Amino acid sequence: METRSNEWLEWGKAFFIAIVFAIIIRTFVFTSYEVQGESMSPSVYDGERFIVNKLGYGFTEPNRFDLIVFHANEDEDYIKRIIGLPGDVVSYREDVLYINDVAVQEPFLEQRLAEHKWGSYTNDFVVPEVVPEGHVFVLGDNRPNSLDSRRLGFIEIEQIVGKVDVRFWPITEAGILR
Repeated sequence: METRSNEWLEWGKAFFIAIVFAIIIRTFVFTSYEVQGESMSPSVYDGERFIVNKLGYGFTEPNRFDLIVFHANEDEDYIKRIIGLPGDVVSYREDVLYINDVAVQEPFLEQRLAEHKWGSYTNDFVVPEVVPEGHVFVLGDNRPNSLDSRRLGFIEIEQIVGKVDVRFWPITEAGILR
């Protein structure tokens, strides 16, 4: 009888340790995120699910064109693409992105721009100030239909939940993002 209770105790310990380990990983290392809306199409679609690396920016700086999830407000997280880094001046003219007055290619938008046949894809804009230290400027890939830094303002690096690294749903699109 005692061996049976010891066995249950061992199983209970293992289960408890597994739960604690899962909570620690989910809280500090990785989380999942489901896209809601079309602001990132054609790169990311409504209903797709991703694994977000929460550790990434604890050890490295954000990079231009990283896909990130950030706290847009107390209730919502958004997925967007980092366009401007601290110290950058960002503008958009005739469907061309300019960083510090240098044209920058956005290969992830080629499909969207090829589909778009009527005038400008993105309203021209110039960010009136330099991206401040500790902040980034983000845009959705579906520029005409995205709530991003053009209206939200600069995003504090502390607001970033993490970098989007892996798509796991739908299964046919699963894999590491480039």
